[in-house]
Amino acid sequence: MEEKKGFFRRLAEGLSKTRDNIVSGIDSIFSGFSSIDEDFYEEIEETLIMGDLGINATTAIIEDLKVKVKENHIKEPSECKRYLIESIRQQMEVGETAYEFEHRTSVVLVIGVNGVGKTTSVGKLAGKLKDQGKKVVLAAADTFRAAAGEQLSEWASRACVEIISGQEGSDPASVVYDAVAAAKARHADVLLCDTAGRLHNKKNLMNELGKINRILEKEYPEAYRETLVVLDGTTGQNALVQAREFAEVADITGIILTKLDGDTRGGAALSIRAVTGRPILYVGMGEKLSDLEQFYPERMASRILGMGDILSLIEKAELDVSEEKAKEMSQKLRKAEFDFNDFLEQMRQIKKMGGMNSILNMMPGMSQMKGNVEIDERSMDKVEAIILSMTKEERANPSLLNPSRKQRIAKGAGVDIAEVNRIVKQFEQSKKLMKQLPGMMGGGKRKGLGGLGGMLGKMKLPF
Repeated sequence: MEEKKGFFRRLAEGLSKTRDNIVSGIDSIFSGFSSIDEDFYEEIEETLIMGDLGINATTAIIEDLKVKVKENHIKEPSECKRYLIESIRQQMEVGETAYEFEHRTSVVLVIGVNGVGKTTSVGKLAGKLKDQGKKVVLAAADTFRAAAGEQLSEWASRACVEIISGQEGSDPASVVYDAVAAAKARHADVLLCDTAGRLHNKKNLMNELGKINRILEKEYPEAYRETLVVLDGTTGQNALVQAREFAEVADITGIILTKLDGDTRGGAALSIRAVTGRPILYVGMGEKLSDLEQFYPERMASRILGMGDILSLIEKAELDVSEEKAKEMSQKLRKAEFDFNDFLEQMRQIKKMGGMNSILNMMPGMSQMKGNVEIDERSMDKVEAIILSMTKEERANPSLLNPSRKQRIAKGAGVDIAEVNRIVKQFEQSKKLMKQLPGMMGGGKRKGLGGLGGMLGKMKLPF
């Protein structure tokens, strides 16, 4: 008997169909041209560059696409889409042995400059491995940066793994030596080492890594070795420079690309892969312990092209939202029966999933619309304060909100009454929007996003 599909999986299938409709309907690259000519290729080139791929990577992809078009006798622009996605995906392949360290007794060195999310990534990776049933020990070998040890200790506590630390300014190699002894004594599966990222002094970094490697070779020769460099996906060319320089001083085996929960489409992933010749293994998508995801080339290819990342969105939802709650909310939204209690719950779930901007980036076709929708993530706290200043009865029945009640709510939330009026008005707008949404998200070629886009217009969301 076929296993019954859960709510989120059914949603994923539905949204995937919607994505196909949306993209085929609005993608000017593939539907706006009647023939494959130089203007067509220039439009694709511009899109890829806007996706942060860089000139060199873009040129290589365009040339590859031209070859595929000629070899396969492609005449229609719409037929090029799958070849374009395939070309991007192939250039970002991770390889069959990319995650070998997850299945063996391993030592993982993590390097990267300060500020890119290196220590945070170590903590998240520890949590990910722990969830897989692995026994993990952390080595706080970044003794150069002030409070690096304390920060990693906090992550170790969240991930429920053991940490070996040293004094600030102590020899990083000695911390690794102690950590190896601890890992062996506790029969750890993976030893994760957070190291200092002093890229401005390559000689010191090389000496430090050389000393650490000698200790590992002598004290832990049986362990599988991995060296991961952490790069900030939002810094564009700067990330490329760092990738190239770290590749010169360390035997990098893989990359962790962070901060992909913002507006960036992730095109830097392809450029970094080309510069280093090493696969991207993980991407950081938020601030929570669970916000480190395995890298999927096909999903990133879709994201680069502005086609969303449905599967990642669904996986996020499965982690952060209960299926029963999702079903309940779905029914309320369809019937436009939700109240301020539901609105508050929605906001909190959005926060848990990385914020509205993060969600929109993964929704098919929505990245093109973000310019039409003003989103102020910071004001979510203000909206929450206003709702919490309401009584239970007021939240459940917004029609009770007369001027005197609004005045009391404004005082309780520490805002002007005009702000309360704005939130109430936009809440009512949202109810109307949700009532129309089911019809807007189905059907024909341009129906989906075309109708939704026209309806949203320049609407400012309540947060």
